Amino acid sequence: MSPPKLKILLASSEVYPFAKTGGLGDIAGSLPKALRQLGHEVRVITPKYKVTAKCPLGFRPMGRDIDVPVGPALKKGFLYESRLAEGVPVYLVGNDEYYHRDELYGEQGREYPDNPERFIFFCRAVLESCKATGFFPDIFHCNDWQTGLVPVYLKTLYAQDPDFARARTIFSIHNLAFQGNYPPARMTAAHLPPHLFRVDGLEFYGNLSFMKGGLMFADLLTTVSKTYSKEIQTPEFGFGMDGILRSRSKDLYGFLNGADYEEWDPETDPLIPENYNAKNLSGKQECKRELKARFKLSLPEEAPLFCMVSRLSAQKGISLIMESAEKWLADGAGFVLLGSGEPRFEEFFLNLARKHPAQCGAIIGYNEELAHQIMAGGDLLFVPSQYEPCGLTQIYGLKYGAVPLVRSVGGLQDTIQEFQSASGSGNGFKFRPYENKYLLQAVKKALSLYKQKNTWRTLMRNGMNQSFGWDHSAGQYSRLYYKLLSH
Repeated sequence: MSPPKLKILLASSEVYPFAKTGGLGDIAGSLPKALRQLGHEVRVITPKYKVTAKCPLGFRPMGRDIDVPVGPALKKGFLYESRLAEGVPVYLVGNDEYYHRDELYGEQGREYPDNPERFIFFCRAVLESCKATGFFPDIFHCNDWQTGLVPVYLKTLYAQDPDFARARTIFSIHNLAFQGNYPPARMTAAHLPPHLFRVDGLEFYGNLSFMKGGLMFADLLTTVSKTYSKEIQTPEFGFGMDGILRSRSKDLYGFLNGADYEEWDPETDPLIPENYNAKNLSGKQECKRELKARFKLSLPEEAPLFCMVSRLSAQKGISLIMESAEKWLADGAGFVLLGSGEPRFEEFFLNLARKHPAQCGAIIGYNEELAHQIMAGGDLLFVPSQYEPCGLTQIYGLKYGAVPLVRSVGGLQDTIQEFQSASGSGNGFKFRPYENKYLLQAVKKALSLYKQKNTWRTLMRNGMNQSFGWDHSAGQYSRLYYKLLSH
């Protein structure tokens, strides 16, 4: 007898294709589809941002409003509905005062000063939307600090509400560094009882912490790779919360993210110049030629093209690329970058492209189509992160034959195996100490192997033939949901 299917509400501050700044958006747009394929009744809730109007899926008003107290005011939320592929319903919470802005979280490297109010509103809206729609889930699956107060509200202000008596919460950590820490006065804005502002509650070094709310009040915790689940319990990667995580180690699980191969597969991708697969790689050469033309590069045909698609922040190992770039450009490699972030990093890459126009190109910003074209046209993909909870970029790179060169941390450690020439095994290159000389050693090995065309094709095919789809991870989440409800 098969187990009963569950009602699941996944709450996320970004969901692709409605809004996205990074991997969280991809995951929130993909995992629900995989859970629905397992038979669960899954719905998604996210804010309706200004950028959401550009979503090709469209949306419509539901004609249902909610009232959410934020501080002394009662804020109105307007519910809209859309659907992901596989028929997964999506609720969009509209409030132009909070969400009709050019970006999701901030501009010019600074977050919006009212972010605590914006996501206090969203956390309460998640629960009020259940009442407005009549959908009362068995599982609230919350993601990152922007949803960290949902488990808090369920165990405090909504604790006696019979509509939520059966509900359990899972809180997924996608990046522990972003914690949503704000002055304690925001407790009043959140309408949370003052006694929760304590060390074993929401207080974190004198601030109210949304992340800590999720970590302390959710029934179970997950993060996005097995290695990262262990790393965040150490001072090096715990960002001050390692003690909390060690205290909840029995409730913490690490499940590797999956890739949506309906969106990311070079054999069927409509966004790249020519399709190809592991058996027939000829299309990749055409993609490389088109990519060089787009960036106006005049590299020799035999030169490798390195690439990077990344948020430009210190976490992503940008300083190592800055230190090493002149060296591997001097060795004849080309380089293209797509990304945005800290102004100092953006300016460095723009200057590098101006200095080496024949070899190097940089586009500041994010463009989904160009991201696909870089994966398809690139030979080697840099992901030298200081820390990386999971990373989807390297998984996409594997599928497209853009061989990843990574630092062996978090999900990078779990997905990339060092290539061994003798056995022909492995799918990329790794280094561990966060120092320029170790990255350069990995680059040197890559440049040497690139000259051995048959060996390089073996390396590419090793990665392209791997599967990191959502089937396995969705099954792990499903089993965890059942485990939680059985208790």
